[in-house]
Amino acid sequence: MSAALKTFLSMSVSGSLLILTLLWGKRFLKDKFSRQWQYYIWLVVVLRLLVPFGPEVSLMGRSYQAADQAISQSAPLPPQQQPSQNAPGGNFIPAVGAEEHNEPVNSPADDLTTAQPLQDIGALLINHIWLVWLVAALGLLIRKITIYQGFVQYIKAGLTPVSDMERLDELSIAAERAGIKKPVELCVNPLVSSPLLIGFFHPCIVLPSADIPEKDFRYIVLHELTHYKRRDMFYKWLVQITVCLHWFNPLVHLMSREITKACEFSCDEAVLAKMGSGSAQDYGKTLLDAMAAVGRYKENLGTVTLSGNKQLLKERINAIMSFKKKSTAIRLLTGALTLCAILGAVFIGVYPVAAAVDHTAGKPQAAVDQTPAQGNIGSTSKDYAAQAERYYEADSLPLFEITFPRLDEDTQKKWLEKLYADGDFAFFSVAVRGLDENSPLFAGFAEKAYDDEEMAFFSILTDCMDEAELELWLDRALEDGNWAFQSMLFDKLNRGKEFDELKEKQEKEWAEAQTAEYRAVGVTMDGKDYYYQGQLVNIFLDIRPNKSVYTLSMNPKGTVNIKIARDTNNKITGAAYMTETEVTELLEDMGDDDDDRLETIGGRIWRPQVIPVSLKTMADGETVWLGEYTLSDGDRIWYDVLAETGNGLQVGFVKSGDTHLNTTYYSVQNLRQGGETLECTAGFTLRPPVKPGTYQLFLRATDGPLGNVTGSISIGFIADAS
Repeated sequence: MSAALKTFLSMSVSGSLLILTLLWGKRFLKDKFSRQWQYYIWLVVVLRLLVPFGPEVSLMGRSYQAADQAISQSAPLPPQQQPSQNAPGGNFIPAVGAEEHNEPVNSPADDLTTAQPLQDIGALLINHIWLVWLVAALGLLIRKITIYQGFVQYIKAGLTPVSDMERLDELSIAAERAGIKKPVELCVNPLVSSPLLIGFFHPCIVLPSADIPEKDFRYIVLHELTHYKRRDMFYKWLVQITVCLHWFNPLVHLMSREITKACEFSCDEAVLAKMGSGSAQDYGKTLLDAMAAVGRYKENLGTVTLSGNKQLLKERINAIMSFKKKSTAIRLLTGALTLCAILGAVFIGVYPVAAAVDHTAGKPQAAVDQTPAQGNIGSTSKDYAAQAERYYEADSLPLFEITFPRLDEDTQKKWLEKLYADGDFAFFSVAVRGLDENSPLFAGFAEKAYDDEEMAFFSILTDCMDEAELELWLDRALEDGNWAFQSMLFDKLNRGKEFDELKEKQEKEWAEAQTAEYRAVGVTMDGKDYYYQGQLVNIFLDIRPNKSVYTLSMNPKGTVNIKIARDTNNKITGAAYMTETEVTELLEDMGDDDDDRLETIGGRIWRPQVIPVSLKTMADGETVWLGEYTLSDGDRIWYDVLAETGNGLQVGFVKSGDTHLNTTYYSVQNLRQGGETLECTAGFTLRPPVKPGTYQLFLRATDGPLGNVTGSISIGFIADAS
């Protein structure tokens, strides 16, 4: 075997070790490091497989040298032979001692006649095994190129250029923003199953249909332009060349599939990084739409598509929905791991050419690609129901999407109820899109999601509503004062700016009305200070009738203690001085926090669930979510949270999904007074009109950053001591 082929085999072994290391690390790093890093780190392995770089002393070099030495020592020595000095290239002396075994001594001519053909055949195979490898590699590469060329010709034959100037302008603007100077073509071919990009030097985005919603079109274009900007097609073909050269190595084929998956994940992440994490839901919907086409022309491995492997849809949707930018610490750790991977590739090294000693290599494993055949689809409703159950249990979203429209209405309703109860947004989305256009299930589940304040499910249903129906729901949300649903519906109607203006106006009006109400009963404000009839207030207490908002301000420089009185309609009826007893009870409640977390109230015992708070820093305006909790009638809630540095702190609850804090419950917001500790300390008991249900607990920095935020929040039911 030639030294060059030995070096190449050592490159394959080195690359295999790196592949196994990355596959093992993927189990632990998938959700911790950026998807783009997980995509490009494979370049280290590809270079290890293609370039014979490495130090003179390496792990692979020492391993091969040890193997060569062992083979040389174990090989049988040939008979001692000595050429005649008088006959160059001529006669050999027979082996000594052959007569002792009564065996005839073969002549040199006989030895050469019997042994030479076998030796020649073995030497020929060993010395020309590189030719077998090269022929297989070239054949595989030619096949891949031929298939790709055939695919491109097939796609180009059915292309229809898009003539819509508005769409072309959008594409041109997007390309310019992406820094792409070359013109990008936009065409339609109904034979493709999802949007894709073809052309190494003359890019062309191919759509399955020209009738694509504007928002989906924007995400599709950005996705494909990101592929072109990153030169993903060159990357893919570099991987394919690597696969052809290492055709005998099953781990290289596995690496190719992993890179194909990582390509789409990293592109999703790059798109969301540009559009913002708030676009995750819309981008996920675009991905679902792209995956809806089934049974059309299968894309070639040399193209870059929006949808990719349909079996990965659920994982991609989950990754999109959980997208968030990585911290500086993670980025530094990523750089360190990249350096470790490069150093590891160098340390493993390759077989040194200078140390070449021929020996026979083992046979390479063959990779077998098996694709299970899809069973026949039944023709009865019962068969469809069974198939839907089977596809759901197998997480096969595309097959479930095909089967769902064939179910009867009662079965569809049961499935929607199940998916709604399970909180399965992906399957619920494809199920809703599989309903008949006039199905009454739309209205029923929209009503249910609205009443339950389930914004995610309601948003999925609004994607199937026309503008008139969206307007009706918006009118209802405006009438109910439901800020969260107003925000979503304004956005669906592309009127987000109008909502921002409305919210700003109403908040301003509310603040002015609040100030006017305070002023009417003799309370005025100067910055953070409260005054009552010209006197600086020490303790200012304003509790809403339902105790959903609790305002407590303390200023040690004040001379009077004031409480606000409200009627059942939340209107201020007056202000009064707090009695010494009320002040004492308030201060005792604020200081009551015994180590056993037990509190006796009128002969009853409180055994709460304690949520500890320990945050080193909070940025200005940052909201920290402390979990989701189920609150029931009679539950007692106790806040005891303080910040060592900073000016404003808020703690409270919101309905699940209300990440913008449009409507808060049992919220306490406090501002630092002088040099005193910033605290939010208060107690509540869940009572109507606040409804029992599931709420999210939050902390928010309302006036600048906070430092060393500590304390606890306790939630529990008060029971009789007996």
